[in-house]
Amino acid sequence: MRNRIFTAGAGAAAVAAAIALAGPAHAAEGDAQLSVLHGVPGLTVDVWVNGDRTLDDFTPGSLAGPLALPPGAYELAITASDAADASAAVIGPVSVTLAANGNYTAVANLDAAGKPTANLFTNNVSRIEAGKGKLTVRHTAAAPAVDVLAGGAAVVTNLANPNEQTLTLDPGTVSAAVAATGTTAPVIGPADVTITEGTHTIVYAWGSLADKNLQLAVQTIEGLHSAPASVPGARDGSGDVASTGPAALAVGFGAAALALLLGGLGVARTVAARRAE
Repeated sequence: MRNRIFTAGAGAAAVAAAIALAGPAHAAEGDAQLSVLHGVPGLTVDVWVNGDRTLDDFTPGSLAGPLALPPGAYELAITASDAADASAAVIGPVSVTLAANGNYTAVANLDAAGKPTANLFTNNVSRIEAGKGKLTVRHTAAAPAVDVLAGGAAVVTNLANPNEQTLTLDPGTVSAAVAATGTTAPVIGPADVTITEGTHTIVYAWGSLADKNLQLAVQTIEGLHSAPASVPGARDGSGDVASTGPAALAVGFGAAALALLLGGLGVARTVAARRAE
């Protein structure tokens, strides 16, 4: 199973954050996986785990992870950038319990009224029916309940912050838009979302409707195929239903950071080979 996260506009700080969150190459058996999304516009923050600064200068729209963590209880706090410690949190502290082998995404976002808050979601990493992909939509924006439209028709209705809903779909590209419930005028999009067989695609609506800065962030978790193209290691997750509230945390290794690390390893190997000649 691979957990990939994509976001537009993530610069060097996001790459550094993803590297900082990267777990060991071989996570211990039973470790939980934690990803973090920053969905509060205009606020650069530091993220603290159990009193230790884990993400520095984390910018809006950035996604980082995954971090492999032993199961157990953790305290998360979000402070203004470059705070001396976690004592003056702008969000939290929040106490969470990570289950063995669990997969989670933590989101710092605005609630429906526009107040900074945090929500923890459990990612569904159960195997997906052969020939299908999954799409989850999570409402983490300062906005009223929304409908998600595909081809002009509502496929998700009356989704309120901080709830989610999951669909099982045929592979392909979906032109999706977000509109106020009962309407068809988009407040976000339309934007193309690719559904891939054996992949769970998670779309986050974040930002503020009043401030006209609503955006989408997309996270993908790969390798969830069922037979005949099954991939070992998939574990049970939540079902295909809209949640009534937030759940727990998870992370995926940033694609840019992964490319950077792989590139660095390639250079190092080339230099070593030349020295050996």
